[in-house]
Amino acid sequence: MADYDVLIVGGGIAGSSLGAGIAGVRRTAIIEAESYCGFHATGRSAAFWLESYGGPQVALLSAASRDFLENPPPDFSDLSFLRTRGALHLARDELPQLPPTVEARIFERSDLERLIPGIRAQWRRALFEPGCADIDVAALHAAYLRRFRAKGGRVATDSRLQSASRANGKWRVRLEDGSILSAAVLVNAAGAWADAVAEACGVVPLGIAPKRRTMVQLRIGRAGLRDLPLVDDADGTFYFKGEGDRTIWLSPHDEIDTDPCDAAAEEIDVATAIDRFERVVDWPIEAVERSWAGLRSFASDRLPVYGFDPRTPSFFWSVGQGGFGIQTAPAASQLATALLLGEQPHETIQAIDARLFAPERLVPVTAR
Repeated sequence: MADYDVLIVGGGIAGSSLGAGIAGVRRTAIIEAESYCGFHATGRSAAFWLESYGGPQVALLSAASRDFLENPPPDFSDLSFLRTRGALHLARDELPQLPPTVEARIFERSDLERLIPGIRAQWRRALFEPGCADIDVAALHAAYLRRFRAKGGRVATDSRLQSASRANGKWRVRLEDGSILSAAVLVNAAGAWADAVAEACGVVPLGIAPKRRTMVQLRIGRAGLRDLPLVDDADGTFYFKGEGDRTIWLSPHDEIDTDPCDAAAEEIDVATAIDRFERVVDWPIEAVERSWAGLRSFASDRLPVYGFDPRTPSFFWSVGQGGFGIQTAPAASQLATALLLGEQPHETIQAIDARLFAPERLVPVTAR
């Protein structure tokens, strides 16, 4: 029976970034249910760094992550993970409210016509957020896994947790293939499966809700689209960005309640996305080149969860990252690493109050 100090359930961005922080300090393994890490939310993300996304508390994690993503340490990556494009938050009348720390400026109709030729007349104004940038998700995730392995961490794919119980200061974890692992600390970084993993371990779930998000790649009958800003609306009903010279990535910004699953786009959601897109610009759509869906997972207050369970202190949560798990990964993993190891937080996150993201906030006082 293999024995570890820390066993992380889930090899997506949450599990791999936390693993990279603690491997070399604690004997650590990642167990991933699928055939490769990042099969679900991480591998399907159209991620961008958008400081305003997720509200003021999440913006703290996003801002603290920017420098690492833009200028990673040389031993982590030779290249930046960001490509700046800016974001336009469109409005018919009232401009959206952004967190006060976010840099933004008002664009009027003439600015919109210059940046998005063919924009329809109903869109009168926008807030422009210049810092928005694409994130190379695959490269970032691979770099975290590479660092994890270099520090002695072990990754086991096709290793679905079936059950776990605790006795004599150790978790005894049974995998679906019948093999047994043990660890002093069990980390739940299972994304959409977070509550199911907790239940399999005899831990009370926190109410982490998976929601399906649809993405569509369209071929458009005009060129010069690659460097478009990210375009969304104040009501949160769509976003799109240039992908290639004649292609865009489009979402209806849906959050559809679902069970944990291998998510796929549904025809009605693709049609909804296209309808909303056609209400923004007069560009001819030549083809739907592909569509896909991923699962975002949220706590009831829509903030991520980092920390030991108050009722089961050897069970650590790193879940509920919603749609901002990639852009906050550097700061969030530093925060989670400090909490798990009982150390002082890294200087880049010292001003962030970890209690904002603690599991205790989701547990009734009488149940602690």
